[in-house]
Amino acid sequence: MDAAAAPSATPTSGIRDFDFFQGPWKVHHRRIKDRLVGSTDWEAFEGTCVTWPTLDGAGNVDDNLLELPSGTYRAMSIRAFDPATNRWAIWWLDGRFPHAPLDPPVVGGFGEDGVGRFLADTTHDGIPIVMRFLWTGVSSGAPRWEQAFSTDGGSTWEVNWVMAFERVDRA
Repeated sequence: MDAAAAPSATPTSGIRDFDFFQGPWKVHHRRIKDRLVGSTDWEAFEGTCVTWPTLDGAGNVDDNLLELPSGTYRAMSIRAFDPATNRWAIWWLDGRFPHAPLDPPVVGGFGEDGVGRFLADTTHDGIPIVMRFLWTGVSSGAPRWEQAFSTDGGSTWEVNWVMAFERVDRA
């Protein structure tokens, strides 16, 4: 699957797609311990996330605190909207490896069903994969993000990380 060419955005995607995500959040994480080996062993942990707009609304960043059982770390997402294609690009920067090159962005958008679908051709531990992000529940006030990998061009998916977001009041 050529993730860059995947029809993951529709004309309903737009510059305001991530407005729902602005502000502070408590995050409930669930992550599979070993990816692409058939593992069913998950770990749960907490975290926080704060998101703010950039690029006059055509982008945003979020600052994440992830409280893994093995140790706490910080990371950030960077998002940018291309109005010519109605598609978003999303990058992840892991604070444990600040000088590592950024992975290719997942690219896509939100469909008429309100689900955000974003894909990238990349590798995991040297294995070529398609990486998928799904954003669901964005109009519910309790959005959910899911990451999955496919080793067969998108025919099957291994979901390996889920984040459930809970709005935090700004006091």
